[in-house]
Amino acid sequence: MRIGLAGVGHLGKIHLKCLKNIPEWEVGGIYDANPKTAEEVGQEFGVRVFPTFEALLDASDAIDLVTPTTTHFELASQALKSRKHLFIEKPVTHTLTEARKLQKLYAEADVKIQIGHVERYNPAFISVKDRIKNPMFIEAHRLAEFNPRGTDVPVVLDLMIHDIDVVLAAIQSPVKKISASGVAVISETPDITNARIEFVNGAVANLTASRISMKRMRKMRIFQKEAYISIDFLKKESEIISLVPEADRGKNPFAMTLTSANGDVKELEYFKPKSPQINAIEAELKSFYHSIKNNTPEEVSLDDGINSLEVAHEILQKIKVNLTLIQ
Repeated sequence: MRIGLAGVGHLGKIHLKCLKNIPEWEVGGIYDANPKTAEEVGQEFGVRVFPTFEALLDASDAIDLVTPTTTHFELASQALKSRKHLFIEKPVTHTLTEARKLQKLYAEADVKIQIGHVERYNPAFISVKDRIKNPMFIEAHRLAEFNPRGTDVPVVLDLMIHDIDVVLAAIQSPVKKISASGVAVISETPDITNARIEFVNGAVANLTASRISMKRMRKMRIFQKEAYISIDFLKKESEIISLVPEADRGKNPFAMTLTSANGDVKELEYFKPKSPQINAIEAELKSFYHSIKNNTPEEVSLDDGINSLEVAHEILQKIKVNLTLIQ
């Protein structure tokens, strides 16, 4: 299957390198709105450069869309009208109106769309995802050093949306209420944001994202009945502390024994799962290929992308209201 790559900036070049490492995909060529950039990347990677997006569409079975978010809807619409399979980097579109229009085009196109929420393929998350069962509280911190390249969108759409997607995948319940606050420190949109998401089933997620930190951090802590799960997306490591079932007590000499005032005895054990040695971007692009080849559901669907975008935009609206009240 031949895939065309649209957008060869910083992230686009990473995608191109990954695609060339995946034997299932044949890289048919690239397109970028900046012809000079496209030519330079084309020469560097030895791939064909197309002068227009339409020409890239004609030569491709699928499109990997890694252009600025503001262009996603226009280019994705063209691809769907040409009945091309689509991989779209997060967030799916710039606005919710665009996302819902895209949903209608998708329903008519009979193709696959996967959204690039790459943390679903992070080795640390993969190592524990089968152990996540009905979490009731999730806390996440995603901090980054300042980079002017990302300031064209609010930090909610740039960074926090990664954790929003993971939280929605982990907590299978409708959102009940969202509270949020944020501050624009050195750009025109909030650079640091905190959001509290409450779910119908009683679960709560507390998310913080910042792009003006002195150090990088991407950590998530998940609390559920009889277990605590810690995920470090940056280090690709995870930890689990869980209650030992009564039938298995006494079998692990390293387990921690707790005795309550009334004499009840419980055991806690520490477990550090082994993270798979995979490249997350390669993994999601392989997953995209197999959903097309085997006609199976996409692991991160268009609906998933839209659900995350809806929550992100409600967070942005709450921040806007709070800023208005302060002023």
